[in-house]
Amino acid sequence: MMSFNWNNPYPTVRIPLFARNAVSTSQPLASQAGVRMLLRGGNAVDAAIAAAAALTVVEPVSCGLGSDAFAILWDGGELHGLNASGVAPAAWSPDYYRRKYGEEGNGQAKRPVRGWDAVTVPGAVSAWAALHERFGKLPFAEVLEPAAEIAERGYAVSPIVAHKWAAAIPDLRDQPGFAQAFMPHGRAPEIGEKFVLADAARSLRQIGATGGRAFYEGELAERIAAYSAATGGAMTLADLRDYRPEWVKPIAKRYRGYDVHEIPPNGQGIAALIALGILDRFDLAGLPVDSVDSQHLQIEAMKLAFADIYRYVSDPRSMEVTPQEMLSDAYLAERAKLIDMGRAKHFDFGMPRAGGTVYLSAADESGMMISFIQSNYMGFGSGVVVPGTGISLQNRGYGFSMDPASPNVVAPGKRPFHTIIPAFLTRDGAPVMSFGVMGGDMQPQGHLQTLVRMLDYQQQPQAACDAPRWKVNRDFTLDVEATLDAGTAAALQARGHQIKSIDDPYMDFGSGQFIWRLSDDPDQGYVAASDSRRDGHAAGF
Repeated sequence: MMSFNWNNPYPTVRIPLFARNAVSTSQPLASQAGVRMLLRGGNAVDAAIAAAAALTVVEPVSCGLGSDAFAILWDGGELHGLNASGVAPAAWSPDYYRRKYGEEGNGQAKRPVRGWDAVTVPGAVSAWAALHERFGKLPFAEVLEPAAEIAERGYAVSPIVAHKWAAAIPDLRDQPGFAQAFMPHGRAPEIGEKFVLADAARSLRQIGATGGRAFYEGELAERIAAYSAATGGAMTLADLRDYRPEWVKPIAKRYRGYDVHEIPPNGQGIAALIALGILDRFDLAGLPVDSVDSQHLQIEAMKLAFADIYRYVSDPRSMEVTPQEMLSDAYLAERAKLIDMGRAKHFDFGMPRAGGTVYLSAADESGMMISFIQSNYMGFGSGVVVPGTGISLQNRGYGFSMDPASPNVVAPGKRPFHTIIPAFLTRDGAPVMSFGVMGGDMQPQGHLQTLVRMLDYQQQPQAACDAPRWKVNRDFTLDVEATLDAGTAAALQARGHQIKSIDDPYMDFGSGQFIWRLSDDPDQGYVAASDSRRDGHAAGF
């Protein structure tokens, strides 16, 4: 197993957690909800579901009962992947949007960022139910009860959540049901102020009592569909009833002797694998960890990956190339040759045929480990909240294209390009780490940067988590965290990188959770880390 350097050279208030059972999330109350399940004899899956449910209450600025989700699970013998991303309602098509919203200057249909016409069928509740049915130990209702208790009794709002809550109000206050649920006293809650979401408590208990069926075919489904019909949405009871999550085989790429696993498209996890496959051809360990050469190589590899995924990744049923073609060693070797160590480049996509989100992790003393992520997409998502239920709905439909020539063009029952990606690390077929970094397009970049620090430079998980980050934007400009060494930033700029310095780490540089298995013997336990860019917490015993 890895021999880490346990020093942390970066300013931080966090220390790594060592425990036989561990839960790491972006909210202390959610981590504690997971630990409660482990103390009651539950397993890592029970803990993850309890934590995920609690996060819909204590971090509603990132996720809700109407979120989507993905998971990668080590059950003690093999990896399993779960894709619980939502699909387009049956009524959606480019013509639907054109009739309702008109056209852009390029002749393509306009699409809204918020509101009902950005809401795909939510998948998070189906993920909880599917994971529990196959792997859970405790009764489902018991697993959801900590979240219901928090929603019913209320909680004091934490600092970063309060900041993001207030920032969201101008865009969302007029969306159906939003103000009623999330603007008590006509405003966002302040830091330390008590917030109660009693409607969500009732919904959580209905979900728990019915194994999730209430959300897709019972009373909650009926209320969602009725509110959609009353307020201009296209989602119907049939859309909800017909939805199913999908068990999938994770895709993987070898890096420095380890196998990095991601969920296959429609998610963007393949971007991290492409970039790592390119970097595996360079001697990063021979370069100083925070040097301009090391950072430049990582940035250029990430740009090459994004050039391909923005062109090719969509619902796998409509992709023009396969993940295997995109991850071909011969193809990635050719892409690696395009990197110029002396200057930044703007890459086009290649031809593979020729060559707010929350993330959590849980692990138990039996060796079960789970990497789980759920998200509303943009903060509160669509802004739509179904009255009387506490169900806030994501806006993942905005991830579709309106270009008829795009593999990602909107169509009934189709999954859009997705940003949220859990990840997992193995070596020689054995589990090593469940991990993820939330934050839109930052996610594969966070996977890349933290893995490089751990595998190339032996930085321990909390140090890799705390280190300054950069982010490649869709126009290939570069955001750099204000804590990045000024000399390194200046040297990157001298090589042609168009740089901005950002003081808001929550949205721009993601937030990660990491649980690393300390040896082949699960009784030795794990080391867990939680990102200081959110109100996070790693807990265990």
